[in-house]
Amino acid sequence: MKFEKKSLTDLPRCYAAATILIGGKPNILFATEGEGACYAFSGDDFADRAIVWEGPGGTMSMVPIPGTDGEFLAVQKFLKLFQWEEAVISWVKPRPDGRFEFKEILHLPYIHRFDLFEAGGRIHFLGCTLAGAKESRDDWTRPGKIYVGELCGDWNKPLEVRVFRDGLFRNHGYARSTWKGRDAGLVTSDEGAFALSPPSQPGAEWTIERFMDWPISDIAACDIDQDGELEYATIEPWHGELFRVYRKVDGVFTKIYEHPEVAEFYHVAVAATLRGRPSFIGGCRRGSKHLFCLQAGKKDPLALEMTTIETEVGPSNVAVLNEGGRDVIICANREKGEGALYFVTD
Repeated sequence: MKFEKKSLTDLPRCYAAATILIGGKPNILFATEGEGACYAFSGDDFADRAIVWEGPGGTMSMVPIPGTDGEFLAVQKFLKLFQWEEAVISWVKPRPDGRFEFKEILHLPYIHRFDLFEAGGRIHFLGCTLAGAKESRDDWTRPGKIYVGELCGDWNKPLEVRVFRDGLFRNHGYARSTWKGRDAGLVTSDEGAFALSPPSQPGAEWTIERFMDWPISDIAACDIDQDGELEYATIEPWHGELFRVYRKVDGVFTKIYEHPEVAEFYHVAVAATLRGRPSFIGGCRRGSKHLFCLQAGKKDPLALEMTTIETEVGPSNVAVLNEGGRDVIICANREKGEGALYFVTD
């Protein structure tokens, strides 16, 4: 594989990265976790920039709303050093004139990751709070929670949620995946990894199952060796120094890979397809501040091969866009203060 980088924007504390479709055409989003902007890039090689918002900032996650033309939800106001009581979910809409408008629909302190699922003719919301409250940066005495709700089609109505699961300390990681044949969200915390699936019928309840029982900061899942069973990339523990990959052997999770660099603050664990091959993408915000990918070995599929894409960038979040003749890694290089693309070709 070949990687060609294009830096789209300088954005201090660039943290969140996502894609949306407007009029059937891809737009790439970058937003800061600090006070400041979110930008959308479109057109040939994404050279056209639009301002989604100039503030307030504090963006942790952005998720497209199913069935809409470019509308999405975003975390905003996750701004202070450790006390994130002001955090909200906002509904964002593109306008015909190329601008955007947004409106707060949910005040949910400490909301960090969330997702939207279409099931049973409804759009289900799954949200994860990092903690319950914090008195200092190192105070983790009050656990985070998992919230669920339904998003109606009227943005003038608030999003109503309820607590589905409590008692998750350092409730940080999230990945979209499948679990037992259903769409699922994978949630990670000090208590391990949980798979949640939305109700498929009115009146039914979400399902939840813990499948790993040790502290995990972040997770991603893909069938990297294409044998029909998922492998799992993890960052351990909280903002941890280890990037590992596991598979089940005789019903027990067994480590098959560990990145050779042990460094504080691994933060990216993403599953994607690169040039038609299942891949894990990882990144670290300390040490060499590298962005890398893993794929099955050519001789032994479980002898995973690692490719370093770039160092000294310190990525925080990654999304991937698959196009006809190339794939695009969309990377919020937080420590460099940069929103960048990596075009992947054969």
